[in-house]
Amino acid sequence: MSISMYQASVPVFVRMLGNLRAILEKGAAFAETKKIQPEVLLNSRLAPDMFALTRQVQIVTDQAKGCAARLAGVEVPKYEDNEATFAELYARLDKTIAFIQGLKPAQIDGSEDKDITLPSPRGAMQFKGQPYLLFFVYPNVFFHCTTAYNILRHNGVEVGKMDFVGKLA
Repeated sequence: MSISMYQASVPVFVRMLGNLRAILEKGAAFAETKKIQPEVLLNSRLAPDMFALTRQVQIVTDQAKGCAARLAGVEVPKYEDNEATFAELYARLDKTIAFIQGLKPAQIDGSEDKDITLPSPRGAMQFKGQPYLLFFVYPNVFFHCTTAYNILRHNGVEVGKMDFVGKLA
């Protein structure tokens, strides 16, 4: 049995974004319980040269919505990247999930060999659909989800591997 480009993208992104939302909810609850200003967690980073938690979430959503839109041949939604609270990050995740769930399998299936041009500060990057998904977007989504998880875990939020993986069906 083969897996379609839709099956390999949209459900994976929805799951990871939902898991990330649940992890952020634990972070917000931790901040409230411990009487920590939420901004402390939202602005935390693992190393001085890494992005803070808020930016990690923005990048994850940008990767997911950008990939799904490009594979489907629709315009990539633009977000302002101005989130400053947990609630605003939840809204961004929810908006991204709603967008990608609104795409139909027929829009994405068959995009394995689609030409994808990704603008970059270092110059445009050229991909075919399947390598774009598997070798560029997947690593980025998982890296930034993992980094967001690790930022919260490093700050004492009680999350574990199953929070990252999510509930098994």
